[in-house]
Amino acid sequence: MSRTRVPNTLREVLAGHLDRQPERPFLIAPETGRVLSYREIDRQARLLARYLRSRGLARGDKVALYLHNGYQTALLFLSAMIGGYAVAPLNLLAQRSQLAYVLDHCDCKLLFTSPEYEKPLGEALAGVKRPIEVIVIDPDAAELFIEERLPQENLEAVAPGDPALLMYTSGTTGTPKGALLTHAHLLAGARSVAAWHGLTAEDRCLSSLPIYHINGQVIATVTPFVSGGSLIAPHRFSVSTWWDLVERHQATWINMVPTIIAYLLNAAGKKRRRDFPHVRFGRCASAPLPPDQQRAFERTFGVSVIECMGMTETSSVAFANPQDPARRRYGSLGLPCGLEAKMDGGEILLRGACVMRSYYKSPEQTATAFDAAGWLRTGDIGHRDADGYFYITGRLKELIIKGGENIAPREIDEALLRHPAVLEAAAVGVPDPNYGQDIRACVVLKPGARASPQALREFCLAELGRYKTPREFRFLAELPKGPSGKVQRLKLAGDA
Repeated sequence: MSRTRVPNTLREVLAGHLDRQPERPFLIAPETGRVLSYREIDRQARLLARYLRSRGLARGDKVALYLHNGYQTALLFLSAMIGGYAVAPLNLLAQRSQLAYVLDHCDCKLLFTSPEYEKPLGEALAGVKRPIEVIVIDPDAAELFIEERLPQENLEAVAPGDPALLMYTSGTTGTPKGALLTHAHLLAGARSVAAWHGLTAEDRCLSSLPIYHINGQVIATVTPFVSGGSLIAPHRFSVSTWWDLVERHQATWINMVPTIIAYLLNAAGKKRRRDFPHVRFGRCASAPLPPDQQRAFERTFGVSVIECMGMTETSSVAFANPQDPARRRYGSLGLPCGLEAKMDGGEILLRGACVMRSYYKSPEQTATAFDAAGWLRTGDIGHRDADGYFYITGRLKELIIKGGENIAPREIDEALLRHPAVLEAAAVGVPDPNYGQDIRACVVLKPGARASPQALREFCLAELGRYKTPREFRFLAELPKGPSGKVQRLKLAGDA
């Protein structure tokens, strides 16, 4: 590969790193202390490609992963794509029927999992009519069991338009849809993020977001890989170890969702910490970030937060607030990042190099998702201000319509989060014989805090007025969320 040529595939990206920095760490696994270098990615990617070919897989075939974060999980994720195969990460939180549907629909021929997930996987596989080879591994192992005595063969060619990732949407509003993303899509998305945040090979990202979600895949894994940096990837988020990992591994940016911010703030209490000078910024996406929480996080930890927004269908890229703190807008998604965006009848539409071309084996859903000019309909409602900043007020399917008036659930969420006893809140519309819909608020209280429904109702009356005050308050131990931390509101609307 020419040194001046722009890499067009993940394999070409790796070749460039092997020329310049083969021993630089890509992955740091905190639980074991293992470090994965770019040279080791190359060695194991070649070995995996030969193994998959020996098992009868051809270029473009699907390899499924049903694994939590770990050394081998990240290695398999990248290596399969580098080898010319398409990865289909499976959601560990999916219910059995959805998992069975995705396993059948994605056409994977081989699946990697770990011992702890064999039982739920077996239950789902019982509903799949086609054969799938299952390989059980240790996600923290230094090596796969693959033998070196495989045939020595050259890797098959990989093209920019070849499929690299088949990622299914959560399916909370219907049947899961498989967004098919190519090497070109992933590189366009990763390069947009890297350029926006000024990421280089010297940067280290701390992210606990699962690799079976698009944010954990593209933002946390592919973007550092493309920019030549490093990823600190614990198995899962822990409020008690988060800042220790930041300090121990000298993270320069941290990848978060609003739930992580809420729990870190609650754990900090009234303490103020300003001892993270090496952290350039925190990035928050996957769900709207309440401005009050953003300001509180920045005051408490001395780390500025850049709110962003992406979708599975756009390689996790769409909007980002500027890197310059003076230009950021609290409560805004920011400006278009690496693509075009426009408003159409209150809905946000997107178009660009990182946007998928189709849903896998779903021509009808694909036709519905795009307009005649190729713009992707996001399903998000909002507006754009005079300076070009975009704002989301809700989802088309989650909008509360009370007596003919549109009410954005986010407005109610943010009001409740201002109550000192509330850790998390989510408002939904529920059937009402007089108004068509009324409002239910589901609330998680802070540990040790107390608040009655009447106290919350009086608080909302003062903050929102009578019409937008919820009719009903439900207290929950936790809100149902997808793998990225996004609240699944429609699950809260049942049993009205």
